[in-house]
Amino acid sequence: MKKRILAALLSSAMVVTLLAGCGSSADTAADANAGSSDSAATESTAAAGTKVGVSMPTKDLQRWNQDGANMEAELKAAGFEVDLQYASNDVQTQVSQVENMISSGANVLVIAAIEGSSLGEALDMAKEANIPVIAYDRLIMNSDAVSYYATFDNYKVGTVQGTYVKDTLDLDNAAGPFNIEFTAGDPGDNNAGFFFNGAYDVLKPYIESGKLNVVSGQKTFEEVATPTWATETAQSRAENILSSYYADGTNIDVWLCSNDSTALGVENALAANYNGTYPIITGQDCDIENTKNMIAGKQSMSVFKDTRTLASQVVKMVGQILNGQTVDVNDTTTYDNGFKVVPSFLCEPVFADANNYKEILIDSGYYTEDQLK
Repeated sequence: MKKRILAALLSSAMVVTLLAGCGSSADTAADANAGSSDSAATESTAAAGTKVGVSMPTKDLQRWNQDGANMEAELKAAGFEVDLQYASNDVQTQVSQVENMISSGANVLVIAAIEGSSLGEALDMAKEANIPVIAYDRLIMNSDAVSYYATFDNYKVGTVQGTYVKDTLDLDNAAGPFNIEFTAGDPGDNNAGFFFNGAYDVLKPYIESGKLNVVSGQKTFEEVATPTWATETAQSRAENILSSYYADGTNIDVWLCSNDSTALGVENALAANYNGTYPIITGQDCDIENTKNMIAGKQSMSVFKDTRTLASQVVKMVGQILNGQTVDVNDTTTYDNGFKVVPSFLCEPVFADANNYKEILIDSGYYTEDQLK
């Protein structure tokens, strides 16, 4: 895929991006004059009893609870009937739930897949029934039944993390060397590779020059992946790395984690097994516990993907599909699912840290101050 290295992370630009959310791009300008008629048509279609099936992977991670709730609220506010189900991170459960949605009359499916290549039977059923499928935040692989993909710019999520590390350590000017470890996400989640590659591509020149030293030697995605993004798995691996490579008093300067659940595992391991200088720790999702850790100095940053704007974009796409209108996309080249390049809409990620979390998370209404106490 094309690699787009983030040029700057100025906070003012981030706030503009956050407020812009999933706004239309040049690719969607042709639909701008449809405006109010789109809304009226959506209301008309919804009034006829249009049903949307929404399949979320699990309730075990805060972000999927928020995604599901935001999606359901947005769709109901637009007048749609919603069948929202969570699959407890069990692939066969998700397959069965999606099949039930189809059998019960869903007109559109929005699916955040547990494993991108494991929904074949359900997707075949959707295709036979001519039901459009929107892959939500995780690309569904190896299927021609996927109509659209709505997500954040997943490669850029990684570049935001990598650039944060580069800038915080001032790698272009500092003498180094600095010690770094990586904890990536679920190998069954197509996004996890984009996250890791985006970060690694930013840091690779410094690793190759020796300014960044991966003490454990574990620096491929396969070596650092965390099945199901599990906090406990990330913690266990981090404990093994600490006991094997840092027990002699060696300091770790950076632990680059792809998301907050894995970051939390690393933070737990550090609290119990490490007495050196506290490292830079990255994350993603701005989960409540991790945001509290940022405020307390136990995590450096977390990439914020405002799922409210993603939900709003998907609701708009659902309405456009059901009304036979041109569907908003802003990327038609990047996301190849092994069968076709899936037309996609990419929202822009930003990051929050102890310096800007109030502006990014509280002032925007995403959290209240009481939630972060």
